[in-house]
Amino acid sequence: MSRVLVTGGAGFLGSHLCDRLLRDGHDVLCVDNFFTGSKRNVAHLLAEPYFELLRHDVTFPLYVEVDRIFNLACPASPVHYQHDPVQTTKTSVHGAINMLGLAKRVKARILQASTSEVYGDPEVHPQREDYWGRVNPIGLRSCYDEGKRCAETLFFDYHRQHGLDIKVVRIFNTYGPRMHPNDGRVVSNFIVQALKGEDLTIYGDGSQTRSFCYVDDLIEALVRMMDTPAGFTGPVNVGNPAEFTMRELAEKVLALVGGTSKLVFRPLPPDDPRQRQPDIALAREKLRWQPTVSLEDGLRETIAYFRALLQA
Repeated sequence: MSRVLVTGGAGFLGSHLCDRLLRDGHDVLCVDNFFTGSKRNVAHLLAEPYFELLRHDVTFPLYVEVDRIFNLACPASPVHYQHDPVQTTKTSVHGAINMLGLAKRVKARILQASTSEVYGDPEVHPQREDYWGRVNPIGLRSCYDEGKRCAETLFFDYHRQHGLDIKVVRIFNTYGPRMHPNDGRVVSNFIVQALKGEDLTIYGDGSQTRSFCYVDDLIEALVRMMDTPAGFTGPVNVGNPAEFTMRELAEKVLALVGGTSKLVFRPLPPDDPRQRQPDIALAREKLRWQPTVSLEDGLRETIAYFRALLQA
């Protein structure tokens, strides 16, 4: 049994990761400041003997004894990370420094949940790990994009300078149960609007693309990455390479939810990428991983979750 720390553990991805780690027989310490995470996401785990929940902000040092660290702490949707952009940058940068310092002290392996946002509005398609990106350093999304880029820098400098055992994954769009209903992400936006009988809001002309990975597939990749041999650091793209336009996604949601909602179009936000699709050749090779859940099946599970949430 390993003692595993999950920062951001009460969030969307973090809570599913805690579920998986407990099923795998680990002793899990879930740390969250509940800015975007919710106790509701981990309430079903509180009675588990090998689960512990701690309210803590990773911008402050944490002194615990653990074997492995999954660093997931950071608001990940534009609505939330633009609410307090300075704190968002601090969470990525100070949080990385504090978790890396902890890993160094206790000699723990540490995984950084980075993001496809490090590629910005990419000039190459699909995006490979050796692409350096095209990021606006002073835009509205910079607090998140550049914060995550700096966190990657810190991870690799700690690896080179201190020999720290690091793993870095770049997460592409992920969806599923426990997403925040008001996080501004396109999947949750469309589903909540459709369930409420509202028109679905598409920004731009709907031709911009994203690739959507179901949460169970994503968690499998995180676990496999953490278990790779020492010396393999990544970064590794993790996401679903199946590419869909915003209009296609909206139409799939409407078909599954039903009702009379229509599509309405609004101006595209600043620095919103036109295309986002992972090249997952490295994940296939090193992790023996690729997504298995179709968009339709994943949307059905997510719609069922939001339907129950809105009726509660």
